[in-house]
Amino acid sequence: MSTATVEKIDTAKPGVPLGRLVKVELRKMFDTRSGFWLMMSIGILAALATLGVILFAPDDIISYNSFGTAVGVPMAILLPVIAILSVTGEWSQRTGLITFTLVPHRGQVIWAKLIASVLVGVVSMVIAFAIGALGNVVGAAVNGVSTDWDVSLRQMIVIIFANVLGLLVGFMLGVLIRNTPGAIVGYFVYSFVLPGIFGALAAFVEWFRDLQPWVDFGFAQTPLFDGSNPTAEQWAQLGVSSLPWLVIPLTFGIWSVLRSEVK
Repeated sequence: MSTATVEKIDTAKPGVPLGRLVKVELRKMFDTRSGFWLMMSIGILAALATLGVILFAPDDIISYNSFGTAVGVPMAILLPVIAILSVTGEWSQRTGLITFTLVPHRGQVIWAKLIASVLVGVVSMVIAFAIGALGNVVGAAVNGVSTDWDVSLRQMIVIIFANVLGLLVGFMLGVLIRNTPGAIVGYFVYSFVLPGIFGALAAFVEWFRDLQPWVDFGFAQTPLFDGSNPTAEQWAQLGVSSLPWLVIPLTFGIWSVLRSEVK
């Protein structure tokens, strides 16, 4: 009676180049109908937000900052969802077994997903800023006011960084939960419920008020969005608060992906 011989995959050999994997992950984000329209919704919502400012905002607040704020709201919500879907699709659609068989170097696949998500986030923000700039010019002309460019290049970079942090939160929840509905629900709890709890504590517990910037990751990100230049202390608060809410969960999530059985 013959015995079948199963050849063990040698993961020590050079795998698929990371750049090729990133291209594959980018294509996967656009290939499906849902993925395509999710990407398109970024531009559509940015255009609608810009139109809303032109039509309804008072003349005295027509400025680039107003358009940037309006466009940034849908970005802050959609970009983490895109990062979640880039990870959880392998488990929700049960393609993980195929992916990790073709590319047994799981770490490279996770890196490719992360890089692709960040690239989409940065490009989306650049497009959003461009739409906001166009809206600022058109809005000033329509309302008969002077064009106000009240957002500096440095502030744009800080805002892009802030949105990338939000995207990383979505990616963290994706690798941690590995289920699309669960990760999306987790993101909305993380982004909207926890800040309310921390805000209530700060309002009613005096000693927590000074501690909040060091333990509340959402609160520590506020200076990144308000147009001011964060101080050294505020950057330190952002770094410290990110440890329990982003860095440690993300590290554990990636570790669990690398170790878990894919079915």
